[in-house]
Amino acid sequence: MLSVQRQVHDAIAGAVRRHYGVADVPPFAVEVPPNRALGDLAVTVAFQLARTLRKAPRAIAQELAGALGDLPGISRVVAAPNGYLNLYLDRPSFLLARLRGDVAAALAPLEKTIVEHTAINPNKAAHIGHLRNAALGDTLARVLRFSGAPVEVQNYIDDLGVQVADIIVGFRELEHQTLDDVRRIAETTRFDYHCWDLYSRVTEWYEGDSARLTVRAAALHDLEHGAGDTAAIGAFIVDRIVRAHLKTMARLNIEYDLLTYEGDILRLQFWAHAFEILKAQGAVFLQTEGRLAGCWVMRIEEDGGESAATDESGDAREKVIVRSNGVVTYVGKDIANQFWKLGLLGRDFRYRLFSRQVDGRPLWATTSEASDPAAPPFGHARRIYNVIDSRQMYLQALLSQALRTLGHPQEAENSVHFSYEMVALSHATARELGYRIAPESEEARKPFVEVSGRRGLGVKVDDLLDLLIEKASSEVGKRNPEFPDAERRRVAAQIAVAAIRYFMLKYSRSKLIVFDIEEALSFEGETGPYLQYAVVRANNILLKLHEREGLTEADVVGALDAANAGEIIGANQVDQDDPHSLWAVVLEASRLEETVDQVVRTLEFSVLAKFAFGLAQTFNAFYHRYSILNEEQVEKKRWRAAGVAYFRAQLTRALDLMGIEVPSRM
Repeated sequence: MLSVQRQVHDAIAGAVRRHYGVADVPPFAVEVPPNRALGDLAVTVAFQLARTLRKAPRAIAQELAGALGDLPGISRVVAAPNGYLNLYLDRPSFLLARLRGDVAAALAPLEKTIVEHTAINPNKAAHIGHLRNAALGDTLARVLRFSGAPVEVQNYIDDLGVQVADIIVGFRELEHQTLDDVRRIAETTRFDYHCWDLYSRVTEWYEGDSARLTVRAAALHDLEHGAGDTAAIGAFIVDRIVRAHLKTMARLNIEYDLLTYEGDILRLQFWAHAFEILKAQGAVFLQTEGRLAGCWVMRIEEDGGESAATDESGDAREKVIVRSNGVVTYVGKDIANQFWKLGLLGRDFRYRLFSRQVDGRPLWATTSEASDPAAPPFGHARRIYNVIDSRQMYLQALLSQALRTLGHPQEAENSVHFSYEMVALSHATARELGYRIAPESEEARKPFVEVSGRRGLGVKVDDLLDLLIEKASSEVGKRNPEFPDAERRRVAAQIAVAAIRYFMLKYSRSKLIVFDIEEALSFEGETGPYLQYAVVRANNILLKLHEREGLTEADVVGALDAANAGEIIGANQVDQDDPHSLWAVVLEASRLEETVDQVVRTLEFSVLAKFAFGLAQTFNAFYHRYSILNEEQVEKKRWRAAGVAYFRAQLTRALDLMGIEVPSRM
């Protein structure tokens, strides 16, 4: 539909120039009206021209309708009394062109883009809060690729962070383990789960005596400087946890191109080089007095929120980039990494092959050792999306500020913080997952249950997936008792992923999500399983058509050139306006590209989720109203089957953009 809208827009703009001699045609919309009685497309140009031409919109619309002449793919143009131009598509050719793949892509190719998402601290198992980041980031990469952009997906690994230091402290101080002991634990336990519990215990240990934080500081120092057993234990922990995270994300159909290790930013002198650039341009300065004396700081242009520092008068707002002890903050490392992504740093990482992913694609990682000559080029993107929750808004703004200060305003504009709000649990889901909340407690009075990975109060992604698979498996078994166990589990896993991923996308990303298992897993309503079932229903129709009549989709499409097209055109006005008709399904399905274009412009994936849900509803209404397999008139049956095939293709594509697979049966 998007390609048709653009063709119509260009044709009408040309007619305006020819007929009225208007050089600069004002912006106007080519819309899909809410009611088919108003046409398949509605154009507002008469309203935009009314003031310039000093004519009523109705008169302008009538004149343009006569001046347009024949438009390819348009059967008629009607000037509505209210001033709209209503256009009716050549419906048979519209559907056939799309089934035969004769429509050129309407989305303009984009330049290379980097999407960085997930970025889980490599110190414990992934939890439900990480799901929204990964689902949003992966879907962003998919829609950008759909739009023609070369996309590089990166996952930032904070291998030198406080969280890793805390796990090292836990193994040493609480469990008294050596590196060999840690290796043995990793071989004999679910290591990311073991670290999950250990992290919570370490937090309590610190709270028991604040002096113990000096142990953390020492471990962090040794970790950053690559010193002795601390660095060796840290490297082992990070490697094992990262591999566990990748397995978890693979269950959700999420893959990456590059793992970027924070340690390599320091070891390869990325930060040192970026620091010299920042100092030379005056973007940072050494504070010589006050509580930040000895620190290198960046002046904050706008309100920095709680993380910003102020002097006693409240006039100056500064962010520490390098502490007085010489340790660079993670803001500084982020700045160096952002410069590299945009090709502004003047140096590159070295690369190693990390693993092969489920689909066989290589996963690369940065390294400070010798680089693999087979590594593809990374970085040098024109646009960056950093998928990070809204609490990091201030720090992400500093990245753009640094770029502007150094004379890179376009790169600053193209550095996008793709923010989102957090995930909580419904009380019912919390209880099912083992949470024990006292009825008279403050938590019990809240409308949802907040999670905290630091205190061990969270839902591990793998546990959630396992529970959803068990529930879905039970439902699939009831509906399909003949399924072998392996098939039932495979379908249940696909349903579980759909339940999670759709739930994470269907809400505006500015809203907090309250995850509820029963709501997400329902086969009815606005859920992933409901959408899957709509495609499975379409699949079943086409399979039965083949079984009963030996007709493939290609056979159906090939026979339509000579078939009476009354079924899709509509025999009368009532048929044309029927919101449950075949044409309603086809027209709605054709809006996928238009929807993706809107998603890329607004970065709001709830639009894609609601499009898919609306399309499934339209198809199900059509299915319940019009017989397909039992239709006695052959030509009607063929057109309806063709519409089913187009719907199936389009909703399958929409689901794929959301990382959702379609089971063979449900």
